Amino acid sequence: METLVQLHEKLHQCRLCQDRFGFEPQPMVWGRAEAPIMLIGQAPSRTVHQTRRPFNDASGKKLRRWLGVNEDTFWNQSLFYIGAVGRCYPGSTGKKGGGDRPPSPICAPLYLDKEVVLLQPELYLMVGGHSARHFFGNKRLNELVFEDLRYKGMPAFVLPHPSPLNMKWFKDHPHFEEVVLPSLQAAVQAALSKSVRSLA
Repeated sequence: METLVQLHEKLHQCRLCQDRFGFEPQPMVWGRAEAPIMLIGQAPSRTVHQTRRPFNDASGKKLRRWLGVNEDTFWNQSLFYIGAVGRCYPGSTGKKGGGDRPPSPICAPLYLDKEVVLLQPELYLMVGGHSARHFFGNKRLNELVFEDLRYKGMPAFVLPHPSPLNMKWFKDHPHFEEVVLPSLQAAVQAALSKSVRSLA
C-alpha cells in the first residue's frame, strides 16, 4: 500500500482523463493525515478548478454554513481532509441548467478508496448523490440524509449537494436544516474539539 504522501504525489501528476475532458486536468489534493474530518464531495466545480481551493464557490458557502465553520477552519488542512469521487473538474454538460458532467468513474478506485484505507478520521461527511452511492450503494439519498449513520465505526453524515442547481431537493425537503443541522454541527464541533485537545 502506498503512503499518503506517495498517493498525493501520484494524484498531483495524474492525467488519465485529459482526453476525456479536453482540457488540462487540475487534480484536487487537500488535507493532511491528522485531519479529524474527512469530507467527500462529487467533483470540483469550474470555480474550484480555477482557484485551486475545494468548495470555493456558492456550494461551499452554503456547506460551511451547514457545518457551522468559517473559511479558516474549513480550509485548514489539519482539520478537514477534503476528497471527492472525481478529483478534477469534469467539464460542463453544455446544456442550459444542466450543470457539470458526472465524476470520472476511474478516479475513485485509484485514489479515494486508498485514502479511506490510509486515513482514520473521527467523522465522515459524504456530500451529494455520487458520494453517497460510492459509500452506501444504491440506498436512496433521501433516506440516507435523515439516518443515523456510521462508516468504519465512526459517525457519518450524507448531505444533499448544496449546489444552487439543487433547489428542488430543498423545496421537497423543507425540514432538512431543522432536523439534520443541529446533529451535524454538534458532530463537527466534537471532532474538531477532540483534535484540538490531542494537539494541546
